[in-house]
Amino acid sequence: MELNQRIIETPPRDAASIVLVRDGQRGLEVLLMRRHSNSQVLGGAYVFPGGKLDRDDASPAAQARLDAAPTRLHAALNEPALDADRAAGLFVCALREAFEESGVLFASKDGVPLAESERRHALDAVHAGTSFASVLAQNQWQLDTRSLVPWSRWITPRRPSHTEKRFDTRFFLASMPGGQRAEQDEHEITEARWITPRQGLVQYRDRQIDLIAPQIIGLMHLMGLPDVASALADARSRMPPLIEPHVFDQGDERVLCYPGDPEHPVQTRALPATTRLIWRNQRFHPPEGLDAFLA
Repeated sequence: MELNQRIIETPPRDAASIVLVRDGQRGLEVLLMRRHSNSQVLGGAYVFPGGKLDRDDASPAAQARLDAAPTRLHAALNEPALDADRAAGLFVCALREAFEESGVLFASKDGVPLAESERRHALDAVHAGTSFASVLAQNQWQLDTRSLVPWSRWITPRRPSHTEKRFDTRFFLASMPGGQRAEQDEHEITEARWITPRQGLVQYRDRQIDLIAPQIIGLMHLMGLPDVASALADARSRMPPLIEPHVFDQGDERVLCYPGDPEHPVQTRALPATTRLIWRNQRFHPPEGLDAFLA
């Protein structure tokens, strides 16, 4: 991916993403999905399922399908300036995007998990153009927000690295529901890949996959957690931190600094990962290099 040089003056758009994890034979695994190479936003990159907030996500019809009051969801995000309806809409957005892109649905009816045939029928309807909220209402399904743990909030800097759009993205952590299989939609997403955090970083280093900074930092964070239970416990142990990268050029290199770095205005470290990434040889690396980090 090429490095963007433009300053973007438009405000960031609200967005949401789910970091889906599961326990595999090799330890904790995370779902990465490859965006279509023709996509206008991060084409070809491997990302967590997610996307921008739609108007319907915060609608009364969508919120009627929630398993928790908007006030409770608002409190979980730790954003006092955000109103409760929009906060609830971000939970809906994360669940909707995960369903549209990976086919994974966090929902039930009268407390009973959905049958595979019901999930498949609903996915076909959504891909055919029926709104997510309408599918939920027609089937009287309830969204499972309690499975989502707020994980972090990233605001794209005014000089984004790999896109000319800015987003205010809330990342949620969630365990992959039993009895379901993640699969690409073959429209926005062309591959669904379960991988350990370490393998993801190794494949990025070896140019087998492309990643963007939030995914790199996220995989670094998850590398230190052995299983789903410890990852969820870690996320629940703190409120989701706000990550606003501080960007500057150092010679021919682009530097991204995060909270806790000497060059960042926020001196309190936000995440257990590197506090800066440096763009070298068409790849972002921690200052010591990916090889040293992975050793």
